[in-house]
Amino acid sequence: MGVSVSIGQPGFYGRIDIGDYPYPQPQVIYRQPRIIERVYMEREPIYMRVPLGHAKNWRKHCRQYGACGERVYFVRDSWYNHEYAPRHQELHRDRRDYRGNDNRGNKGNGNGRRNGRDQ
Repeated sequence: MGVSVSIGQPGFYGRIDIGDYPYPQPQVIYRQPRIIERVYMEREPIYMRVPLGHAKNWRKHCRQYGACGERVYFVRDSWYNHEYAPRHQELHRDRRDYRGNDNRGNKGNGNGRRNGRDQ
């Protein structure tokens, strides 16, 4: 049985989207982005939250995140936990996730019905 962990939940590691959200400037572990494999297309750096050991030995771990050809900034856990995750959860509180959950513990039935009845 697999376990799915979403952004903002304890144990989430992976890419985070800064986008145009009103987040404070990310606090990063290294001043310069890390890159393992050079790519010919110039892209914007990405931000990721990974365990510190993965950031330190990125060459060994970049493949499991699909980011070896990306310029990567690793965000600090304190910034993620105190700034990003709470705001991300607040911004996405009322949106339903792909499983039909509304992030408040209520399950949707996926048929546009309320309480299983047509309205």
